Amino acid sequence: MPQIEPQRICGANAVRATFLRRPDQVLRLFFTEARAEFAAPLTRHLARRRAPFRQVPPDELARIAGTEHHGGVVAITAPRLADALPDQLPAILWSAPVLPVLDGIGNPHNLGAILRSAVFLGCRAAIISADARQADLSDAVFRISEGAAEHIALFRTHDLAQVLRRLDGRLTTAAALPTGGVPPEAVPRGKPVALLLGNEETGPSAAAIAACQGGVTLPASGPVESLNVSVAAAVLIHALSQPE
Repeated sequence: MPQIEPQRICGANAVRATFLRRPDQVLRLFFTEARAEFAAPLTRHLARRRAPFRQVPPDELARIAGTEHHGGVVAITAPRLADALPDQLPAILWSAPVLPVLDGIGNPHNLGAILRSAVFLGCRAAIISADARQADLSDAVFRISEGAAEHIALFRTHDLAQVLRRLDGRLTTAAALPTGGVPPEAVPRGKPVALLLGNEETGPSAAAIAACQGGVTLPASGPVESLNVSVAAAVLIHALSQPE
């Protein structure tokens, strides 16, 4: 198995969340003069661990971060990817009103935005497929999620359809479809909802859709045919989190 490189966590919110959730996995910290006050308590933690940190000019920080959108602070961390979904499905999957299930969401910016909305709206876990197109946790996902990626349990499965069938009974499984599904308010609310969201171009796989109990469709009110998948996810998660 190829070695996974350390990850770069950019931005104050993302760095703060990383220090809160997995402080011992922070390997190094870099920050600009403008972020020195923010970094002060973080550097004290690193000093106790004898981990390096350094104040650097913005252009050097951009080189370290690999982007100019670094927010003045970058933590270099041990890599974190989605956990393999265990055979014994964990109860956290049905501990919130909605469980996002992502199939082929390849754009890391979309994944980061979905996780940000999901955590904001109370989701505690999410599942991603092992589809080759599916993005996993990465520098961009951590940055776009603004720290949310540290506050959600993320699992990966090689057989999404089977998992959806196994969730049947504990959750209502609904595939987000461009047409043909019921409106969100018509989805039963007797138990949490596993919301299947797919690739913007092709949607979820046919097998994953077939494993769901039904489909849900956002009715359009204007001439635009569809929403970006991250926006659709936020709207649907909010709608499906409301009581009947």
